[in-house]
Amino acid sequence: MSRLVDRGARTAGWVGLGMAATIWVSFLLVIPIEAVYWYSTLPAGLLIGYYANARSERAGGPWLRLASNAVYAGLVTGVTFAVLFLLTKALFFNLDEGYRDASMGGPLACQKGADCAYQRYAASEQGPAMAAAGITDTATFSAFYWNQQLTVSGMQLGFSVGGALFAGLMFGAVNRRRPEGSVPAA
Repeated sequence: MSRLVDRGARTAGWVGLGMAATIWVSFLLVIPIEAVYWYSTLPAGLLIGYYANARSERAGGPWLRLASNAVYAGLVTGVTFAVLFLLTKALFFNLDEGYRDASMGGPLACQKGADCAYQRYAASEQGPAMAAAGITDTATFSAFYWNQQLTVSGMQLGFSVGGALFAGLMFGAVNRRRPEGSVPAA
C-alpha cells in the first residue's frame, strides 16, 4: 500500500489501460464506429472506479482512500482513451492522400495530409457550414479540427475520471462490512 493509492488500484489502472486499448482496437481500428468509442468512456470509468476499490479490498473507508483509488484508475483509463483517440486522429489526418470512391467523384487533387483532409471535408455536406464559419483554407481547418479533437479527448478523460470517482464512492457507500468478530445488531 502506498501513501496515495492501494496496490489493487495500481492493478486496476493496468486493467483500465488494457480495457481502453481493447475498445480502441475494436471501435476505432477494426470496426470504425467513433461514437461507440466516445460513449464507452463513462461505463469504462464506472467499472474501473468500482474495481479499483474492490481489488484493493476496501470496505467503506476511509473515504479519501476510496476516492484516490478510483481517481487513479480512472485517470489511467481516461488518459489511455484520450491518447489513443488523438493518435488515431493524427494518423488518419496526416496520412490522408485524398482517395475517394469513384461514386463520390474519384480521388481529390490535394497534398497528402492536412490539405487532403480539408478538401475531403470541404467536398462533403459539411462544406457549406465550414465556409459559413470562416473555415476556408488548410490552416483554419487544421486549427478547427484539432480544437475539436482535443475537446473530445478532454471529455473522454473527464467522463472516465468522473465515472470512476462516482463508482468508487458508491463502492464505499454500498460495501460496508462489519469488523470481524463483531456481533450483528438484533
